[in-house]
Amino acid sequence: MTKPILFALSALLFLACQQRKKDTKQVVVEHPKVLAICQAADSTKVQAVLDHLNKKADQSTANLVAAAGKEFLGIPYVAHTLEHGLEEPLTIEVEGLDCTTFVETALALAKTAKAQTSNFNQFAQELEKIRYRDGKRDGYLSRLHYFTDWLFDNEQKGLITQPAKDFGKPLPVKVDFMSTHPDSYAVLKANPELVKTMAEQETKVSGRDYFYLPKAEFAVNEDQLNEGDIIGLVTNIKGLDVTHTGILVRIEGRIHLMHASSLANEVVISEEPLDEMLQNKASYTGIVIARPLN
Repeated sequence: MTKPILFALSALLFLACQQRKKDTKQVVVEHPKVLAICQAADSTKVQAVLDHLNKKADQSTANLVAAAGKEFLGIPYVAHTLEHGLEEPLTIEVEGLDCTTFVETALALAKTAKAQTSNFNQFAQELEKIRYRDGKRDGYLSRLHYFTDWLFDNEQKGLITQPAKDFGKPLPVKVDFMSTHPDSYAVLKANPELVKTMAEQETKVSGRDYFYLPKAEFAVNEDQLNEGDIIGLVTNIKGLDVTHTGILVRIEGRIHLMHASSLANEVVISEEPLDEMLQNKASYTGIVIARPLN
């Protein structure tokens, strides 16, 4: 295996990147000051996207989110890239994305470009702020596993707002899927003592106020949606809030979904408008919306 490349993030934080080799898994670098793990190809890709976004830094954050997302069209869908054990290193993998890491990566890139500090170190810090409760990475349970928790926390941090407060409906949320299905999650299965704390977190998530756009009202409210909005597809599956996420783009006046698709096995823009996607799947009940703030 090739020697790790170390990037200074601050006086106390470092990023360790492994050179990518075919069929080689990511390796967590054992170092008390490691902030993140990635592959060298990932850091190269991030910097290339930042170089492109830097030319558009005067645009809104939402526009930059959409622009960043388009830089990853065709990137393979890869699930479970964040699962590196209890200690939860900050994983940066952009050569393979799932629906959550796709939207987080695009938002972190946009925030980095807006800060006019378009370098990999700043991106890593923005990503950590977005992905973890209160912006502080402190083990597996500090990650915002549920999208409604992600919405609430990032709104509290001043990164996004919920525009559906103005045109949507209250969304009752009752999440408990992770605590009631711990064997489906490698860290919870290996550390059953965490399940109680996870259940307590789920109770807090379920006790908050959220808003969504029901799919029955999507058509009459489509003009309320903006390119660059980040959305979650609300589900009626017991114990879950959303089952998929993506970024909105407007094509010929209609809203489409840009997302890391497990069906297409890559990042794509939906051929059909989002309204049709919602109507064609019974388990989707609507969307929750995170609008990036400038």
